[in-house]
Amino acid sequence: MTQERAGVATLGGQPITLTGPELKVGDKAPEFTINKDLMTETSLSDFKGQIKLISVVPSLDTDVCDAQTRRFNQEASKLGENVVILTISADLPFAQTRFCAAAGIDRVVTLSDYKHRSFGRAYGVLIKELQLDHRAIFIVDADDTIRYVEYLQDMTAHPDYEAALEALRELAK
Repeated sequence: MTQERAGVATLGGQPITLTGPELKVGDKAPEFTINKDLMTETSLSDFKGQIKLISVVPSLDTDVCDAQTRRFNQEASKLGENVVILTISADLPFAQTRFCAAAGIDRVVTLSDYKHRSFGRAYGVLIKELQLDHRAIFIVDADDTIRYVEYLQDMTAHPDYEAALEALRELAK
């Protein structure tokens, strides 16, 4: 049975239910299956040996998600060859590609959780009521151990960019 965490997050002040476990620093990063495009799937193991900043957004078509993705895209070139930034949402791959082209996003890998919701369930960010992924940041080391976690209290809030980037820089040294 899938774990549900009611009232741990909100959308505009209204409680929402997150599906899946609350991951913590030191946990092994769960495997997932997610789409690179409509037909091609990828998984955590495809990024083995790399440090991963996983930026989870509900939809790239919203202001905060747009800003979050642009910010990490700007920072990506400063982080070294062994670091990959993954932006994950339940948006269709077509919408992700269109967004990246329009916004000039070229250093962040966008991945879609639309098909299986595997990532959302494994990382405890799937919003039961909306079937979207809740905003969160995870930093996973080259051995797939979680080194930083931020689950946002409210879906419309920005993450702590500086704290996440500092944790990433420390790990990438």
